[in-house]
Amino acid sequence: MSDDAVDPDAEGGATGSADAAGKVYLVGSGPGDPDLLTVKARRLLEEADVVLHDKLPGPEILDLIPEAKREDVGKRAGGEWTPQEYTNARLVELAEAGETVVRLKGGDPTVFGRGGEEMVHLAEHGIPFEVVPGITSAIAGPEVAGIPVTHRDHVSSVSFVTGHEDPTKEESAVDWAALAATGGTIVVLMGVGKLPDYTAALRAAGMAPDTPVALVERATWPDQRVATGTLETIVDVRDSEGIEPPAITVIGDVAGQRERVVEFLEGA
Repeated sequence: MSDDAVDPDAEGGATGSADAAGKVYLVGSGPGDPDLLTVKARRLLEEADVVLHDKLPGPEILDLIPEAKREDVGKRAGGEWTPQEYTNARLVELAEAGETVVRLKGGDPTVFGRGGEEMVHLAEHGIPFEVVPGITSAIAGPEVAGIPVTHRDHVSSVSFVTGHEDPTKEESAVDWAALAATGGTIVVLMGVGKLPDYTAALRAAGMAPDTPVALVERATWPDQRVATGTLETIVDVRDSEGIEPPAITVIGDVAGQRERVVEFLEGA
């Protein structure tokens, strides 16, 4: 299409011509180790005019981005919080100004990362965008700690659950009783604070109290920590070890595999 094929004054929405707009990349940064950035993600960080990032990409990845083009739109439970509405509006504002924008997220953009919401918002405002997948911490976190989320001798299914739902919901969308009955691995993201609630719910639903559980804090970061216990003891372990967000909870027989390999697992 030629440059003059679109009339910038023609009616067609508040955003005007898509040719005049910049572009937004919804980029997953992986679990935090900069070596686990995809080649495309690293290139886009270098090329972007502005990078809107959350709190989870990790300090080493954020240090790759010149401070002048970084904007922190992160969220932390009980701490600083940027409304999603602001982030959505800012993405549109920057793109309409002709900027190339990276929206950088921890893990993968659409695994509990609000990438789906941002895609819809950008589309509704006529902003071109692209999704750049990242290594999800739901898988990478357990495995760098020596825990495979599936194992043919133990389990052949895995469920990914958020431990931090939208507080405006009238009730939880997570059916812990159904998860307990599934028999597979349960990986909970952003679930450190609610750990007592969902471990109790799983026990009440019939999951064995001695089911292995692992907590992986800051997976792949230089200060990664791992704590293990059982469904009955893990809350006390969390408290005694001082495990804090961001951390991943792994529930199921595979969590017990760590002890068999940890002696030879580098970086664990």
